[in-house]
Amino acid sequence: MKTLKIIIERGEDMFGAYAENVAGIYGAGDTVEDTKNSILDSIELLKEYNSLENTPKILKGEYKIVYHFDAESFLNYYKGIFTNAALEKITGINQRQLQHYSSGLKKPRLPQLKKIEDGLHNLAKELQSIELV
Repeated sequence: MKTLKIIIERGEDMFGAYAENVAGIYGAGDTVEDTKNSILDSIELLKEYNSLENTPKILKGEYKIVYHFDAESFLNYYKGIFTNAALEKITGINQRQLQHYSSGLKKPRLPQLKKIEDGLHNLAKELQSIELV
């Protein structure tokens, strides 16, 4: 299946987004959810107002959308769900460092990003295997 890659970034006043692999798809909003909806609207407008031959190949047929966050945007968006203490537990990165990442004071290096991503994916796998009785 084709993958449409959407980059979501936090600005000073709002979130912005764009398609990494398709020109002309942009969105913005006060929240990540608003921004995702703006991107979906942008995709629909692009498909609606272009002829079939001018519609990007990736948007013809089935495709999935994958959202890419920078660390600062992700940590701020999920702040109400993941505390720094919880993230420390699942990633092994200390809370002070996580706070530096979420404030934008420091940018995580690639190995740190991988630790965060792996910790979140491992948590997701564990949660998906749970059945409540």
